Amino acid sequence: MNFLDITRETCPMTFVKVKLALAKMESGQELEVILKAGEPLENVPRSCEEQGYQVLSIDDCGDHKHRIMIKK
Repeated sequence: MNFLDITRETCPMTFVKVKLALAKMESGQELEVILKAGEPLENVPRSCEEQGYQVLSIDDCGDHKHRIMIKK
């Protein structure tokens, strides 16, 4: 499984980092992304689905952070 922590990034760089990570992966692989609540949490899952990726889950990790599982 691939992992990406974008808690220090701000939009629009949050999705850019996710997209770059997904581009390096094989079809069917999963990416675990840790991000902040608010704009990143609203934009990253939506942008991933618009690009044809599958958002498998979104979990609250506490401390205003969330984990998103994305399948390429």
